[in-house]
Amino acid sequence: MSRDQRKPTHRRSHARHRGPDSFRCRRCRLDVPMAAPGTEHRNHCPNCLWSRHVDDDVPGDRAADCSGSMEPIGVSVRDDGEWALVHRCTACSTVHVNRIAGDDNPLMLMHLAVRPLAQPPFPLEWLTRVDFALASSTWG
Repeated sequence: MSRDQRKPTHRRSHARHRGPDSFRCRRCRLDVPMAAPGTEHRNHCPNCLWSRHVDDDVPGDRAADCSGSMEPIGVSVRDDGEWALVHRCTACSTVHVNRIAGDDNPLMLMHLAVRPLAQPPFPLEWLTRVDFALASSTWG
């Protein structure tokens, strides 16, 4: 029997089996529940922290037309000490700041938080020159 004559024993279905109470992450493919501790409008994957550009001006409004993937590019700390994720849309470059959720991956959050220290915009050797210049201007 030729390959064309064989009938497949099963077919892969790409149909969505998730309901309105979950979504599949575009980045890591995790099935993510919409309910999240610490936030009313989950907008990102707790595993990889990537999001989708669905909100426009207000969290939860789902009014954005873009629908691009949003890369987590950093964290911000609000006045009350609460951490927030900074996302940039890979399609339109819009930047949004969103609350973290209680089930977000702590290692990924720390990775984002220390990224500026691990990859400074200048050679680390410059710090010794700055320290020397500050010391001589203070005591000189």
